[in-house]
This record gives sequence, structure tokens and C-alpha cells, in this order.
Amino acid sequence: MATTTKDRSKVRAKRTLYVILAAVVVVIAIIGSAFAYQNSQASGETVVKVGLVGNSDDNVWKAVQAQLDKEHANIKLEYKTFQDGIYTNQALSNKELDITAFQHYAFLNQEIKDKGYKFTVIGNTYISPFNLYSDKYSSLKDFKAGDKVAIPNNATNLGRALKVLDSAGLIKLQDSSADNPTVDDVASNPSGIVIVPNDPASILNLLPDYAAGITNTNFVLDAGKKPSDALYAPKISATSKSFKPYVNVIVANTDQKNNATYKKIVDAYHTSAVAEQIKKNSNIPFFSK
Repeated sequence: MATTTKDRSKVRAKRTLYVILAAVVVVIAIIGSAFAYQNSQASGETVVKVGLVGNSDDNVWKAVQAQLDKEHANIKLEYKTFQDGIYTNQALSNKELDITAFQHYAFLNQEIKDKGYKFTVIGNTYISPFNLYSDKYSSLKDFKAGDKVAIPNNATNLGRALKVLDSAGLIKLQDSSADNPTVDDVASNPSGIVIVPNDPASILNLLPDYAAGITNTNFVLDAGKKPSDALYAPKISATSKSFKPYVNVIVANTDQKNNATYKKIVDAYHTSAVAEQIKKNSNIPFFSK
């Protein structure tokens, strides 16, 4: 019996339908495989809790995560942000955190000395500017006797702030090279300023009532300011030994100092891509790459 035009059309339609169904099956198989792969990766990834102070380093740690992902390290960084370094170190000691990245050697060593923490530095990060800010004055010559200047109230940053005031010529220390000078080490006060220790996180908020203040760069960035907004900025040298106490570091509990996962994170941090993000925050990378 001869095949009619109508029959040939039905055959072509069936073939087209089979081709479409086959393509759909292939696509579903590909998507399913990808989904299964992602689930497999997610189920096997290692989550590392990182303690930070403020949000100024968010871009830096996103770059670290990007580097880890690029290397297929299967490590997920989970950030926990604090307003104060004291509580951040407590959380690390209590194993609520795996590592921290907010403090310099001087602050860390003082914390270990005061509280007996079993912490170990597993990597350097950067040196941060520590400048004098003022909403009232535009020149160091404007300061008058009785003007209040706020500085951090923790021992190490208080000492560093006094060195900044000494460098600016507002006070004179007995020994500007001493590790942690205190207000008792001020030899003379030619400007007549009144030095007032305060919580470092609150210092910028005091500026309407104070002549000036010195605080950490992370608080400056979080407040929407830039280190270049400073009234006075002492020159930083990454190669000078005198700045070594103020190099920021990644810290772990000592019993985890050889943790292979943490080493991968430090290696990912010490890359040129991360260094570029550090520079965008007006900080100076302190590692070789």
C-alpha cells in the first residue's frame, strides 16, 4: 500500500519529538550531574570561622575566599565580626573561632601576657596607618593649651598613639623608641594638650567635642573616612624594625598552629590579588607577594 503525504508527516513529527525528548534527557542529565557534583563538594568542604573587628577588611577576605575557590581548596571562610579585639581573643580562646585577623604583634603579646592565652601567629598580613584626625583643626599649629586629644585606652595602642603625638611635636617622650610608653613617660608637653584615653571604637564619635583623636584604621574606614583624611600621618616603613610590633597577624590557638587547612588560608592570603585589596584599604601588605 502506498504511503500517503499525511503518513510521511506523522513520521517526521515523531522523529522530531524523539530528538527533542533525547535532548531534554541529556540536558537533565548534565544539570543533575552538576548539581550532584556541587552537593558533593559542599558536603566535603571545611568551614573555618575567622574572627574580625569591624567590616573594613571584608574585601580582603573575599579575595582570600576567591583564591581558595580558584585552587579548589574546598574551604569555606565564615566571618564573625566583633566591635572589640578583647572579645575576639576571648572567642578564639574559647574555640568559638578557628583563627583571627585583626591585631598586631604588640596587642597580641600584651593579651598573652595579661591573660595567659595559648595563641600562635601563623601569618603576617599588613601594617595599618595610625594617624591623628581632627574635625576642628587643619594644622598642628592650631592646637591650644587645654585641647583634649583622644587616644586608645589599651596599653599597646596607647603607647603607639603617644609616639604619634611625639612625632607630631605635640608632646615629647623620654624615649620615643620604647615599646609601650605610658602617659608617665611624657617628658614635656609644649602644646599643652590634655591626653584622654578612650575606647578606640568610640574615638571618631568624640571628635566634635575633642580637638583631635588617634584610632585604628579599621574604625576610620568603617566610619566612612580615609587615612588620607588625617591631620597628621607619621611615615610608615615596612622594612623598619621599629614597625615590626605593629604588623597585623593571623592567629590560631597554639594546639592548631600546624593545621594544614589554616596553612592553605595563609598561603591564599599571601597572594598578589589579596595584596591589591589590602592597598585599596590604604594599608601596607607585609608579606613577600
